[in-house]
Amino acid sequence: MSDPLLLDGRIVSQAMRDEVKERTDELKRQGHDTCLATILVGDDPSSATYVKMKGKACEKVGIESKAVVLPADTTQDTLMQTIKELNEDPKVNGILLQHPIPSHLDERAAFEAIHPDKDVDGVTSASFGRTGLDFGRFPSCTPGAIISILDYFNIELEGKDVVVVGRSPILGKPVSLLLLNRNATVTICHSKTQALAEKVSRADIVVAAVGKPEFVKGDWIKEGAIIVDAGYNPGNVGDVEYDACYKKASAITPVPGGVGPVTIATLLKQTVESAEKSAGLLV
Repeated sequence: MSDPLLLDGRIVSQAMRDEVKERTDELKRQGHDTCLATILVGDDPSSATYVKMKGKACEKVGIESKAVVLPADTTQDTLMQTIKELNEDPKVNGILLQHPIPSHLDERAAFEAIHPDKDVDGVTSASFGRTGLDFGRFPSCTPGAIISILDYFNIELEGKDVVVVGRSPILGKPVSLLLLNRNATVTICHSKTQALAEKVSRADIVVAAVGKPEFVKGDWIKEGAIIVDAGYNPGNVGDVEYDACYKKASAITPVPGGVGPVTIATLLKQTVESAEKSAGLLV
């Protein structure tokens, strides 16, 4: 069997960023700026790194990054008031609350406080519902990235048997809805699934979104399957046994350099779409 097609997210990400830059430039020509507000609560170093990375990505495509940093002992009322102010700020097009936040805070309540029109990270129940009903503008970014990768490489979804391993509300569940909207036949597997390997072995496309390093084994994969690894674990390890899956797959995402770069590009794309809508350029 020949080497599989490498679903290189860096190529997809660059194409998306180039398009976003063109759109932000056009908005500026018409007198409109684009702004993404990020809220970081506490001093978690990984979260701070992610926020800084997103800020740099915004800068490169002409999106202003408004960084809001709150102390670890921030109260729920203060966090909710911060989100309310950003909702009401006409200069802010998108709001991203960096996950995780300190455990004394109600993260779900904070997510729900984000106005759906500014929920460019796709974390509210409104965005989830719109995704399921197939009229949502802003799905969760990683699920949106997965679809963008499959589309970029012209991978047919209609009629395909897809197994999604993982059921998180911001990854496994919404990507299953997006795939279902594209007429795939979707099976969602999770920690209570019986005969998991057998179910995975029947899939034309496997989406690994379980958050456990090398959880999906190579001998679970049927010859010619397409593997999308949405996991990222310490040591640049994904959720699938990469080398073993590589030998059997017809296409596979690398880790790193697969879904991750496209997730950030999706956030940028959805932010500029929000700006275009605010400017009356999108219905």
